[in-house]
Amino acid sequence: YYGEIKNCDIANGEGVRVTLFVSGCTNRCKNCFQPQTWDFWYGKPFTAETERELLAPDYINGLTLLGGEPFAPENQRALLPFLQHVRAALPQKTIWAFTGFTWEQLHTDGSHPRCEVTDALLALLDVLVWAVVEELHDISLRFRGSSNQRIINVTQTLADGRLTLWED
Repeated sequence: YYGEIKNCDIANGEGVRVTLFVSGCTNRCKNCFQPQTWDFWYGKPFTAETERELLAPDYINGLTLLGGEPFAPENQRALLPFLQHVRAALPQKTIWAFTGFTWEQLHTDGSHPRCEVTDALLALLDVLVWAVVEELHDISLRFRGSSNQRIINVTQTLADGRLTLWED
């Protein structure tokens, strides 16, 4: 399920993007800006028609995943085939994801939210923005909501084996 699709988004990644707000999140962050998306059945079912809608605009720079929580294991399993299709059909487009989990939780920690598809899903991303800390909220930051957040260049990080931040 998904809560919303924005077909012309300039706030959640570089350039003009299509943004998919997935449904389902168990993090339940304090002051979440979309608590309705905590429910995994909120919104509309993600269908083949939905996928076509997301891939249709040729003016976009890429796709951004928000939530809910794209890295909830249930969502990872659903997003993997979709992102594989995006990569195959639109290799020139970038894929960004926002998550409430840290890079370490997703990549090396071995516990929740990692599942059997996490590494494959991460490998399809260009950029990952993680974990807002409410006490560090700062609306002046580009593509981030708090000063603790790192914007990770996933492609470079996986290639080099060391965490590399995205540079504007």
